[in-house]
Amino acid sequence: MSTVEQFGYRQELKRTLGFTDLMIYGLIFMVPIAPFGIFGNVFANSGGMVALAYIIGLVAMAFSALSYAQMAKAFPMAGSVYTYAGRGIAAPVGFMAGWMILLDYVLVPSLLYLVAGVFMNSFVPGIPIWGWIIVFVLLNTVVNYLGIQMTVRMTRIMLVAELIVLAIFLVIGGIALAQGKATAGFFTPLYDSTTFSVSLVFGAASLAVLSFLGFDGISTLAEENKEDARRLGRSMVAALGLAALLFVVQTWVAALLVPNRAELFQAAEAGDAGPLDAAFSTLAEYAGGAWLAVLCALATAIAWGFANAMVAQAATSRLLFAMGRDRQLPSFLAKVDSKHQAPVNATLLVALISLGLGIYMSTRDDGLPLLGQLVNFGAMTAFLLLHLSVIVHYAIRQRTQNWWAHVIAPVIGIAVLGAVIYNQKVLAQWIGGVWLAIGLVVLAVSYVMGRRPTLPSEVK
Repeated sequence: MSTVEQFGYRQELKRTLGFTDLMIYGLIFMVPIAPFGIFGNVFANSGGMVALAYIIGLVAMAFSALSYAQMAKAFPMAGSVYTYAGRGIAAPVGFMAGWMILLDYVLVPSLLYLVAGVFMNSFVPGIPIWGWIIVFVLLNTVVNYLGIQMTVRMTRIMLVAELIVLAIFLVIGGIALAQGKATAGFFTPLYDSTTFSVSLVFGAASLAVLSFLGFDGISTLAEENKEDARRLGRSMVAALGLAALLFVVQTWVAALLVPNRAELFQAAEAGDAGPLDAAFSTLAEYAGGAWLAVLCALATAIAWGFANAMVAQAATSRLLFAMGRDRQLPSFLAKVDSKHQAPVNATLLVALISLGLGIYMSTRDDGLPLLGQLVNFGAMTAFLLLHLSVIVHYAIRQRTQNWWAHVIAPVIGIAVLGAVIYNQKVLAQWIGGVWLAIGLVVLAVSYVMGRRPTLPSEVK
């Protein structure tokens, strides 16, 4: 098995994770019931073709998963796309890839905490949204500080609970459909001629992609993987495939049970978030009663705010750890707690950012959709550089003969991601573009100050 020492590093993180641990980590990061929280937005923005939006999102992410698997074999280290682009192309490109994926990794815990806070506030309005955000941040920070094994144990428990809730919804939803409660034709979640347009479904796919983000977080645990590096890539593909199956099935059933379709379409046009945020609870109550709506809403809050945010915080801290270790971010982020073998400073920094940003966004009416679009923009832009790194490393440098994995698949991935990014909301494109420009300025200043990004040389 390849070791980090081959690339000029010391092994500081504890290798305890196997294939199943990694796959479960990816599944819980993606959240098997993730569509519950954003169903209304995806449904309305896709013209009711929510299953199609998720399938397009799957295609975009599937090619990215294949490229991740290829680069994980070549460079089995923490850092995700930052490491792969930096080693596969050049250190400055790696910095930009890391900079863009930070827009995803740093913002996604805030997004998760905000969603959880909104749902919990609907149950216990006496505690404000910001109060729930504080509770979730503190819980997850403690778990992550205690080390990756504690995180893994908690994810297994949460995964089982989420799958039970999902099974209950699918059974009740199936019974409702058998009773004739369907509000649309069986295939309309996949294709509706009255609303279909390419820009519409690709725009909705840019929202649906949010549910898939997390499979890539597995790559940040490369230095805690105890098996062959190939198993790391396979765990990403497996987690993505299982999550996609769950997403398509549940959104298909849900889309057939929406009782207020016209209202949701009108809300999307008017920018009214209320009906969209409550869409899944509304259809759950229509299908099975108030108890099902409460169960799904409570499960969504816990899944997003505890389970998903916990692993998101862990993944983000590993990315900051890797960039700090290479002096491309402040070196204090590379500090590892000697007892728990976890990147302690990076973990605490993520907690502070998530807390501040989550509380601020809770005061904005557009906080949730804006955060979601920005997270997606950062991830998909970084994935473009990931695909490019596969082409450069394997096709150009190593003269590969595997044209499918190292040329054709990455090119298709670039094309699909480009189409999804192009159809995003303009505000997200502008803010994402500003973040990209800031990264380029930081990189230019580093060159001017004689601190060009470099990586430790591989030991010959």
